Amino acid sequence: MRVSATVICLFAILVAGLAQEKPPVQQPVASPVGLPVGAKAPGIALSDQFGRTQTNETLKGTKGTILLFFRSADW
Repeated sequence: MRVSATVICLFAILVAGLAQEKPPVQQPVASPVGLPVGAKAPGIALSDQFGRTQTNETLKGTKGTILLFFRSADW
């Protein structure tokens, strides 16, 4: 009888602990990086691998330009 009462009490404590509400976890808010979609990029002027200066206008193709900065893992 004591064993069954102990088991019932332990089960009741376990159920009571699981039934308690947990406080909501606040997720950190990341600040936006870069330009919003559709925004115009600021003007740039950089040297290419041949020493020629390239700007937004010299890089622009018939359908626009995609500028991608990639950092290699071996830098």
